Amino acid sequence: MSEAQSPAPSPEPTGNERPDHSTRDPQVLSRQLGEWLAQKLGLEAPATVTGLHSPTANGMSSETILFDAEWHGEVHPLVARLAPDVSAVPVFEKYDLVTQGQVMQAVGAHSSVPIPEVIGIDDGSLLGDEFFVMRRIEGIVPPDVMPYNFGDSWLFHAPLEDQRLLQDSSVAALVGLHAIDDPTTAFAMLDVVGDTRSPLRRHVDALKRYYEWSMDGRTLDIADKGFAWIEAHWPTDEGDARLSWGDARIGNMMFRDFEPVAVLDWEMASLAPREVDLGWMIFLHRFFEDLATGYGFPNMPHFMRRADVEAEYVRLSGYTPRDMNFYTLYAALRHAVVMARVTLRSVHFGTAALPDQLDDMVPHKATIEAMIAGTYWANLP
Repeated sequence: MSEAQSPAPSPEPTGNERPDHSTRDPQVLSRQLGEWLAQKLGLEAPATVTGLHSPTANGMSSETILFDAEWHGEVHPLVARLAPDVSAVPVFEKYDLVTQGQVMQAVGAHSSVPIPEVIGIDDGSLLGDEFFVMRRIEGIVPPDVMPYNFGDSWLFHAPLEDQRLLQDSSVAALVGLHAIDDPTTAFAMLDVVGDTRSPLRRHVDALKRYYEWSMDGRTLDIADKGFAWIEAHWPTDEGDARLSWGDARIGNMMFRDFEPVAVLDWEMASLAPREVDLGWMIFLHRFFEDLATGYGFPNMPHFMRRADVEAEYVRLSGYTPRDMNFYTLYAALRHAVVMARVTLRSVHFGTAALPDQLDDMVPHKATIEAMIAGTYWANLP
C-alpha cells in the first residue's frame, strides 16, 4: 500500500500518527536484539538480525520495527514494538509495553482469536525502554491513509460479499475476545487491586485524566459538553466487565481472504463493558464515512452499519448490547481527545497551526453535537 496524505485536518484521521523517525542506531539495535533473542531463546550464539525498518502502514502510535532474525539456519520474520522517545511528543502519556505483551500472550492462551506469538518481553533492561518482540504475520490492513472508504483501496473495490465477510469476521473476533472466561483472573495485569470503582467508571475517569494531560491546560468546549452528557446519561446497568481491546477497529487487524489473521495494537486494553469495544468499532467507521462525505469522496454506507454490527454481535454471542447511544458517543468523545492531542503534537513540530477555535482540532465536532442532540443516527441514509 502506498502512503498518501489524507485531506483530513490532521496528519492521520485516526490519531495513530507515525513517529517522524527512530532515534536508535540500526546497527547497534541489530546487535542488541540478536543478543537479546539468544538470551530469551537459549541460543548458544546471538541471532543474526538484518533488515531493520519501520513500516508505513497503520498502527504506529508505538514505534514499530520490522526485522529478520536467523538462528539454527532458519530465518524468522519478527516485529519489535517499542515506546516512542519522549522527544517525539507521544500521543499517549505512557506506553506500557510489558503489559501489552502480557495481554497478547493471555489472549493467545485463552482464546482462538488470532494473535501474533509474543517471543519475549523486556522491562527496559536492554534498551532503557520497555519493548516486546512478536512473530510477523503476513496479511493486509484496511488503510487509514487514505481511508479505506475513500474509493481507492483493496477493501473498497472488493465484492460486496467479501466486504460483508470481513465485517462479520471482525465482529466475530470481538465476540471471541469478550467470551474469555474470568477476565479479571486471565488479565490480572489490567486489574486495579483495591479499586472499588466500577470498570466503566475507571474507564471514563482514565479518559478524563488523559484529556487533562493531553490538553496541557487547554480545554475543548465539545469535549466538556460530551463529558457532561456522559455523566447525565450514565447506564443504569453497566453489565459485567470483559477484556476490552480498546482500539477495536478493522484498521488494527490484518486480513487474509477477508478474515482476520492478526489482532493488533493493544495499548488501550482494559477491563470494561463489552459495549466500549463495540461502540468504538461502529464509530470509527462512521468517522471515516463522515470524512468521506465532507470531502466529496466515495464512501461505504452499506459497510459496518450500526444495526448490522450489533445484530451480528447478538447472533454470535447471544448477548444484546445495551445503551449503544451512550457508548457510540463515548467512542466519539474518546476519539476527540486523541485527535486534539495529535493536532497539538503537529503544532509542536511546526507542521500545523493552532486554530483560533480549539474545537476545530476535532474534525467530528458536528457528529458529537448531533449525538448529544439525539439526531445523529436518525439522520443517516
